Amino acid sequence: MTAVADVMTRGVRSMAPQDTLLKAAQAMEELNVGAIPVCEGDRLVGMVTDRDIVVRCVARELDAKACKLADIMSGHVHTVRENDEISEVLHEMAGAQIRRMPVVDKQDHLVGIVSLGDIAVKSPEEQDDVALSLSDISSPAHPDRSQASQGGELPKTPTQAQTN
Repeated sequence: MTAVADVMTRGVRSMAPQDTLLKAAQAMEELNVGAIPVCEGDRLVGMVTDRDIVVRCVARELDAKACKLADIMSGHVHTVRENDEISEVLHEMAGAQIRRMPVVDKQDHLVGIVSLGDIAVKSPEEQDDVALSLSDISSPAHPDRSQASQGGELPKTPTQAQTN
């Protein structure tokens, strides 16, 4: 079986919780990625994705130049270790419906990231498992569209509620 260390990407760029969403979006554009780990020093504390920026900032009309990553990042992050087996990682990705996972050491220090794409490209023997995982990851969620279909506004963030 293949281990995470065999397929992961090392030297991953991270950002700090106090960095702005604008800086994160610019880094994503520069690196051609859709997610950036958020670290305090080298300790992983969250992840921010392009979707987080759109849904938690742009859709709520927040200022991307002022909004901090700490305000919109996902704090509970699924992680893996370098010695974890790819089959276990694929199972966890499918269950959590995520396409990438940070790789951390025993102290939660970021050492890399592993994506479904990394596994597909660098581990051909896992092709069938990758296909099954992608199918599970891509299963549509059932969002509450009742407000949108009625022309309602998105719920306001606590910060917006206080200022209005």
